[in-house]
Amino acid sequence: MRSILLVAALMSAAPVLAAPIAYPETHRGFEVEKGPAGLSVPDPYRWLEADVRTDENVAKWVEAQNKVTMAYLAGLPKREQIRQRLTALYNYERFGVPRVKGGVQFFTRNSGLQNQSVLYVQAPGAEPRVLIDPNPWAKDGATALAEWEPSADGKLLVYAVQDGGTDWRTLKVRDVATGQDLPDVIEWVKSSAIAWKKDGSGFYYSRFPEQAGPKYLGVSLNQKLYFHKLGTPQSADQLIFETPDFPKRGHSGQVTDDGRWLVIITAEGTDSRYEVRVADIAKGEKPRALVTGLDHDWSLAGSKGDTLYFRTNKAAPLGRIVAMNALTGAISEIVPQGAATLTGASLVGNRLVADTLEDAKSVVRLYELDGKPVGVLPLPGIGTAGGFESSEDGTTWFAFSSFATPGSIWRYDTATNSATVVRQAKVAFSPDDYAVSQVFYSSKDGTKVPMFIAHRKDLDVSKPHPALLYGYGGFDISSTPGFSVSRLVWMEMGGVFVLANIRGGGEYGEAWHDGGRLLKKQNVFDDFIAAGEALIARGITSKGQLAIQGGSNGGLLVGAVTNQRPDLFAAALPAVGVMDMLRYANWTAGRYWVDDYGDVTKPEMFRYNLGYSPYHNVKGGRDYPAILVTTADTDDRVVPGHSFKYAAALQAAAIGDKPHLIRIETRAGHGSGKPTDKIIAEAADLWAFAGYWTGLTR
Repeated sequence: MRSILLVAALMSAAPVLAAPIAYPETHRGFEVEKGPAGLSVPDPYRWLEADVRTDENVAKWVEAQNKVTMAYLAGLPKREQIRQRLTALYNYERFGVPRVKGGVQFFTRNSGLQNQSVLYVQAPGAEPRVLIDPNPWAKDGATALAEWEPSADGKLLVYAVQDGGTDWRTLKVRDVATGQDLPDVIEWVKSSAIAWKKDGSGFYYSRFPEQAGPKYLGVSLNQKLYFHKLGTPQSADQLIFETPDFPKRGHSGQVTDDGRWLVIITAEGTDSRYEVRVADIAKGEKPRALVTGLDHDWSLAGSKGDTLYFRTNKAAPLGRIVAMNALTGAISEIVPQGAATLTGASLVGNRLVADTLEDAKSVVRLYELDGKPVGVLPLPGIGTAGGFESSEDGTTWFAFSSFATPGSIWRYDTATNSATVVRQAKVAFSPDDYAVSQVFYSSKDGTKVPMFIAHRKDLDVSKPHPALLYGYGGFDISSTPGFSVSRLVWMEMGGVFVLANIRGGGEYGEAWHDGGRLLKKQNVFDDFIAAGEALIARGITSKGQLAIQGGSNGGLLVGAVTNQRPDLFAAALPAVGVMDMLRYANWTAGRYWVDDYGDVTKPEMFRYNLGYSPYHNVKGGRDYPAILVTTADTDDRVVPGHSFKYAAALQAAAIGDKPHLIRIETRAGHGSGKPTDKIIAEAADLWAFAGYWTGLTR
């Protein structure tokens, strides 16, 4: 209750902000996107696709847009109070899931307001000590420690440096005992696993060819798997596997816990459709194919001798666990498909841990190696569990959280099917002050869709309140309950938070994903619109109180539904969105997304995507909700040109006097590696904006 009283001041009245806004002038060109079969469409803001770091005109446009946006945000009531509350709540100790190698534990910790989490190492019987602190790496805190992997004996660590939010990585190697870096440095790494050879002599990694053109815009092609021997230059690295005849294919290397097998997973897009190759490392074997044809998911769970264990959706749309003979490729079923969606599996000691989703909530089951059920892991509540890295000693680690439950770290003993909490985050609020429920609603075609609803328990639910509806709906990614300081502040202020598990995600397996991609993408938008309508029909909120939010593919979602139903929403917050559905494959990782968005060189797909593309479907003559677009100058996954063009189209159209602004972060990317102070500042702006236009902070 005390935390609720701390934000009571946020509810006072405030004057209506002046409108309309004088937006910066945006040059309108005459470019045309020429599609297949003579199809074409105007693309007047194509010049905004250029790299803001190198193009003077785009840089000036960004500066002008940010000036207008920041001036508007500065005038919003309660913005500073929201920022202060976010800062207070973010100031709590939080931890990452540990990895144990050679008896040594490695884990990340953030003391509270550190811009970047620090990597610690802890030997048996010793106190934790700092191994890598990235906070001094950059004055603005925007250089981050990204991926890291200890060697099997825990004596060495490969770690990745991420600068300014980019997806590009620089790999370095640190001696764990001395804390000093070895001379080894690896460049041009992106979307790569890191796998040590068991003897610690080197590691496997994936990289792209050095790019001659724009580093942050060029299409990602020709990824290759290499082995780096410690103490040698990158130029001497051994090429392990490539597919020059298929430049769109990427390759990821994994080494089994016993050090025997190198397992290579090959993919072409974001869909979970892989080829599998193996090599016996000790024998110096060249990779040989076990599974060919990009048809199904094959996710390695672990190995025993000649047997590899996989999670697969072959003949099992919800997933099953199989054993594969590494010598012959013969497959036998261990854990058949069940009623729940199998999202992951790992071999821990002599048992299999199966991570499943039941109506978007985590349920973890344990099995013997012959498939005999052992039991269900007793989780601390309804929420999301993640981790469960494979190991040989029978123990593993996982994290657990929910909407009103801060993250906790647990040690899981598979021999006894018992879990012990090791670290518990302590946030300055009372979880008992909040209520979380799950309801189902009907989409346009009658499909039943679940959504989670969270709010303060003392909220008078007999009347509507400002609500924030979040969705993603793509790439087989499941949206599950999790803890977020920013969402907690929204609820503290008296708002309702809603998470809709719309189609396109992986909550209900392959069919749920397939029901929201390619020529069925409109189902995703229909599900989200129906969620808003259901919230209004249930009296939870009203049209004038409903805000929507989504990032990346979720930014596309927010942009599309805003065009289709501008009357339904009071505010829209599309973040780092894919807004040009005709040219998305032209940059960086965009070409991977053909699995979900389709190949627009085909007439049918070009027409379909044009029908919902946010940039192309901003229509004048209707009042749009207040819109705050967010992106970042170093986003080289969904390049900021998407959001730039979309914002320009919004500002040029006759869509009413509510603000249609864009906030462009500097030295930040798609989200990972963003420093804490930037996270807080952006969240304060979003909540001040959405809060004002939903009536939460007026």
